[in-house]
Amino acid sequence: MSLLTLLFFSSLLSLSKSTPLKPHPLPILPLPSSQQLQWQLGSMSMFLHFGPNTFTDSEWGTGKADPSVFNPAHLNATQWVQIAKDSGFSRVILTAKHHDGFCLWPSVYTDYSVKSSPWRNGTGDVVAELASAAAEAGIGLGLYLSPWDRHDGAYGKTLEYNEFYLSQMTELLTKYGEIKEVWLDGAKGEGEKDMEYYFTTWFSLIHQLQPGAVIFSDAGPDVRWIGDEAGVAGSTCWSLFNRTNAKIGDTDPLYSQQGDGFGQDWVPAECDVSIRPGWFWHALESPKPVAKLLDIYYNSVGRNCLFLLNVPPNSSGLISEQDIKVLKEFRELKNSIFANNLALKGFINSSSVRGGQFGAENVLEEGLDKYWAPEEKQKEWELYLEFRDPVSFNVLEVQEPIQMGQRVASYHLEMRNVESGKWERVVRGTTVGFKRLLRFPRCESRSLKLVVEKARADPLISYIGIYMDKFSDSGRNSSKITITRALQEELVLNDS
Repeated sequence: MSLLTLLFFSSLLSLSKSTPLKPHPLPILPLPSSQQLQWQLGSMSMFLHFGPNTFTDSEWGTGKADPSVFNPAHLNATQWVQIAKDSGFSRVILTAKHHDGFCLWPSVYTDYSVKSSPWRNGTGDVVAELASAAAEAGIGLGLYLSPWDRHDGAYGKTLEYNEFYLSQMTELLTKYGEIKEVWLDGAKGEGEKDMEYYFTTWFSLIHQLQPGAVIFSDAGPDVRWIGDEAGVAGSTCWSLFNRTNAKIGDTDPLYSQQGDGFGQDWVPAECDVSIRPGWFWHALESPKPVAKLLDIYYNSVGRNCLFLLNVPPNSSGLISEQDIKVLKEFRELKNSIFANNLALKGFINSSSVRGGQFGAENVLEEGLDKYWAPEEKQKEWELYLEFRDPVSFNVLEVQEPIQMGQRVASYHLEMRNVESGKWERVVRGTTVGFKRLLRFPRCESRSLKLVVEKARADPLISYIGIYMDKFSDSGRNSSKITITRALQEELVLNDS
C-alpha cells in the first residue's frame, strides 16, 4: 500500500473519530432585527440641526420667517460628513424639516422651502447634497421630519395634515437613496392646535419604503428616546421594552432610561445631546469641553445606548472651527484610552465552558460572532484574568453577543490584593447589553475575576476590556493632572 493511500485512510479514520461541535445555545427573546444590530454597532451618530433658525437666532421657529433669511453662502455638506467620519460617527441625521415647517429640500407640496430662498438661486437641495456626500464617504444618512408644523395651514386638520405629512415623507424616502434612520418626536408647544398623528400608518409606510431603516421615537418601534436631552442613560439599561407601556410624547422618563427586564420588545435606546447649549447654532454659544463629551460617551455608549451628538452648522453653512477642535480632541482622547486593552496582555480562563468553540479566549477578540459560554446548569459564572506583572487600571468594558438576546442582570469585578492575596470587590454593575463601561478609582493587581451574579439565561460574554483612563476624574491621582495636558502628554508618547 502506498504512503499516499495510508495517509488517505488515516485522514478518514481521524475524521470519523472527531467529536461534533456543540451547538450554540438557544437565543433568548426578544432579539434585535438586522437593522437594529447595524444601528447599535455604529455606536455614535451626528445630528445636524440646520434651517431658518440658524439665521434668526431661534430654537423653535414660528413658521413665519421669510424664506429669504436662509442663505448659507458657503454650505458644504462634504465638510459636515468628513468631520463626522473623522470623528468616529457612523451616520449623520439632518433636520430636513423642523417645527417651523421650512423644508431643506424643494418639496412639491409646499413653497415654504429652499426653492423660495436665495440660496443657490432657489435651485438648491440640502438633503440631496448631504445624501451625495454621505454616500461618497460611506456613512449612513438619517432624516428628521418634524410632525409639528407651525407653517402649513393643514396643521390641526387631522386627515388633511396626515396626508400632507406622509406625502412629504414619501418624497424624502424615495428620492435620496438609502435612508438608515427616520427620526420622529412628539414635540409640540403648549396651546398648539389639537392634532392626531397616525403614527402606526407612518411606521408602516416608512418600513415599506426604506426596509433597512430604523425608526426613532419616544416609543420606538425600532429605537427609543432615552428620556432626557443630556445624553445620559440609566445605570441599568435594558434594550428590552414594552411598546404598549410607551406613548410618543408621553412616556415615563424613568421607564425610557432603564428599559424593562421583562419587556417583550427589542427597542434599544438613543441618547441625544447637543455639543452646544442650543440645538441650532448661535453665535454667542460655545461647545462643551472635551471632558464633558467623554463623560457623555461613558454614560451613553458605555450604558448600552447609541450616542447621538448634535453638531449644528453655522450661518455660513459650515461646522464651526470651535466645534471641530473639540471633536478632534474627543476622538484623540477616546482613542488614547480604548486603543490599549490591557486584558490582551493577560491569560484568560473560566469557571466552565460549554464546548471548545465557546472558550474564554473568545472574549479577547472584538466582534459579536465569538463569545464565551459556560456549561449549562452551573452555579458559578466566572472569567479569570492573570497577568505576569501587576497592571494599573480604572475602566472595565463588558460586551454581550446581543444577537443572542440580552441576558446579564448583575455582575461584579474582583481583584486579588497584591499584598494580602485576598480577593476584593472593585466595582459592581447591573445590565451589560452591547457595551458596558464602568469607571472606578485606579486599581493595581495581577489577578482579576469577572463574576456574573444574575442572568435571564446562561450568560454569554463576547468581549472584555481593561483600560487605564488617566483623564477622567475617577482615574486621576493626587497630582490632578488636567485633561488637556494629559492628552498632550499621551500624544507625545505615542508619536515618539
